[in-house]
Amino acid sequence: MSRKSPRPVRTRLNSRPGSRPAPRPGAPRLRAAAAGLAACLVVGLAPGSLPAASAADPGSGTSAEGVPAGVAAGRGDGRATVKLRLQGRGYGHGRGLSQWGAQGAAVQGESWRSIVRFYYPRTKLGSIGGKVSVWISGDSDRNTVVRTVRGLTARSLSSGRTIALTGKRPNAVAWRLRWAKGGSTEVAYRLRGGQWTRLRLLPGEVELSARKPIPLVTPGGTTRYRGTLRSTAENEGGRRRVTVNVLPLEKYLRGVVPSEVYTSWDADAIRAQAVAARTYAAFERSEPLSRAYQICDTTQCQVYGGADAEHPATDAAIKATGKVAVVRGGEPIFAQFSASNGGWTQGSSLPYQVDQRDPWDRWSGNPYNSWEVSFTGPELRSAFPGIGAIKRVKILARDGNGAWGGRVTSVRVVGGTGSRTMTGDDFRYLLGMRSTWFRKI
Repeated sequence: MSRKSPRPVRTRLNSRPGSRPAPRPGAPRLRAAAAGLAACLVVGLAPGSLPAASAADPGSGTSAEGVPAGVAAGRGDGRATVKLRLQGRGYGHGRGLSQWGAQGAAVQGESWRSIVRFYYPRTKLGSIGGKVSVWISGDSDRNTVVRTVRGLTARSLSSGRTIALTGKRPNAVAWRLRWAKGGSTEVAYRLRGGQWTRLRLLPGEVELSARKPIPLVTPGGTTRYRGTLRSTAENEGGRRRVTVNVLPLEKYLRGVVPSEVYTSWDADAIRAQAVAARTYAAFERSEPLSRAYQICDTTQCQVYGGADAEHPATDAAIKATGKVAVVRGGEPIFAQFSASNGGWTQGSSLPYQVDQRDPWDRWSGNPYNSWEVSFTGPELRSAFPGIGAIKRVKILARDGNGAWGGRVTSVRVVGGTGSRTMTGDDFRYLLGMRSTWFRKI
């Protein structure tokens, strides 16, 4: 596609269907939906008591989407009076492929090609290869620490100088890369029960490689990664180092696809996901997030779990669709996907993101096609501070697509001392809801 074509914000804010997503780095980057039906429906806040909602399902996205702690923690505890109860549809933005919809299609006998064709209309299939660089966001301590593995080697990216680490210190149990004065990298090792000891300084940034996946140690645990692991400056000349995994695109997908869908799903649903994930990564590679990496490993991009996430079922799907990607004008498209669109895909200014009814998403096995959520008075006040006790919510506009007039695009929250008008996306974010397609019940 033309680089001048408008594109939605790259934030996905979805989760694997049915699993708890990884924490999302940074503040949300939300895109307002197109203005539509000015319904001005008033959602009143019930003065009476209603049964509290049950605890959020695993994978509801509340923690990942930065929901205020009081809202996420207090919901459904049964101790406070429910003030607002909503019914909704879908999980995520609804653009591109619906993961649960793809499974519904596959169960009905549709092929991965027909699934991809439906969710990404006005496109073609092409071939994509090469490598991808992934920011390992969980490695937040600015050092790159790995456990010893056979054939571990360190190489300076600027000079090409290489050190066979396991040959130099065969008894070392761990190795560390960290920034040193002048922008060089300190290579250090640790013996069992010992302290870190400097082995050498290498000029510039350094990458590690080995014959097998490298065990990376982070504050959250240890994960193995194929390819190379780089200790690189996030900004040119900066001291802040991040850990970046560089590997072939097809090997990268082996850690993505099982992190995004169930490995027990129908083969054609998994294949459709493989094509979408491959295309998404190729597009992000063409418009990298920073000088240091092209894509991240969380729901803000697409979830990547490294070699530890790999599974034979998803490996087979990746192999069956080898290098196939969705293209338009010879370029990979912005192949967004979400857990569920609620029965209607969300369009945008991009020609392959269209508003259309999705019969596959409505199949009986989709737990996110329809949902309910309740909020207490304290939860609402916590989500919308500064305007007093919340009295009512006015839905000002919808996009006009599907039941109830479609997804909410504009909302006014009225409190005892003021009011706030916001987009449907902002309202969804502040309350930790699954989508902007909702109504009062």
